[in-house]
Formats: sequence, C-alpha cells, structure tokens
Amino acid sequence: MTTRLYFLAGFLAATLALAFAYYLQYAQGLDPCALCIFQRIAMAGVALFCLIGLAHGPAEPGRRVYSALAGLSAVFGAAIAARHVWLMHLPADQVPACGPDLNYLIDVMPLAEVLTTVLRGDASCAEVEGAFLGVSLPAWTGIYFLFLAFGALAGIFGRRAPGRPVA
Repeated sequence: MTTRLYFLAGFLAATLALAFAYYLQYAQGLDPCALCIFQRIAMAGVALFCLIGLAHGPAEPGRRVYSALAGLSAVFGAAIAARHVWLMHLPADQVPACGPDLNYLIDVMPLAEVLTTVLRGDASCAEVEGAFLGVSLPAWTGIYFLFLAFGALAGIFGRRAPGRPVA
C-alpha cells in the first residue's frame, strides 16, 4: 500500500467514526458526557495526523513519525474508552457523584485540573445510554481505537514493497 493510500484509509476511518458520533448526538439525541468528548478529541487527533501524512506523503522516516503520532492518539483514546467502560461497570454506590459540565470546568479551572477531573469521571459517564449487540458505545469505541492503533503499528513497523513508489 502506498503511503498516501495508507494515510487516506486512516483519515477516512477516523472521520467516519467522528461522523457517526455526531449523528448519534444530533440525529439520535444521545448527548455526550465529558469522557465521550475526550474520546472524540483523540479520534480527531488520529484523523489530523493521518490527514497531515496524506497531504505530505512522506518517505520512510516521516511515515513512521506520522503513524506513531496517530497511534499515540489512538492509544490515548482507547485508554479513555477503557476508563469509561470501567466506570459503567462500577457498583452504583462507588460511582463518583455528578459534577459540573465540561464548559464550566474549562472556565474555572486550569487545563491540567480539568483533565484530571474529567478522567475521574462522574455518574453521567457511568450511564449506559447506547449499545449495539449488547455492547456499550464506549466499548465499541475502544475496540475501534485498538484497530486504529494496530493500523498505526503497521505504519510504523511495516516496510514498503521493493520497487514501489513512496507516494
């Protein structure tokens, strides 16, 4: 697979996931919690690094750098999704209480404190509002992030076929 085609596939995969998330929000009425928003940010990171790789069409070292950055975004997203799934499976008496919404936190706290507060999660993150085939949407998102991370690993460690063009 050529470098540009590889990054196009990653960009389309991440963009379709974001489009589906916005469809669920605006067409189906599923409002995202703070952890869902952070997962969207991680997915946007995958899309952005793949888009930059697509536009640049780099040779060997650049392909690995862009793949690694996309992979880090995917791993970050998978970790957030795992935290989200973990919160959903906590007993009701152990779920953190609901806190203020993300916009309020951003207005009154430093960014580092916002991140730690959001990643702790709250009761709104522990509710299962959407599922497919009995699996929650955050679990599906985590699986999707893992596929993207494995794709990034292929970009980092894969080799071009001899005699094939880079771009």
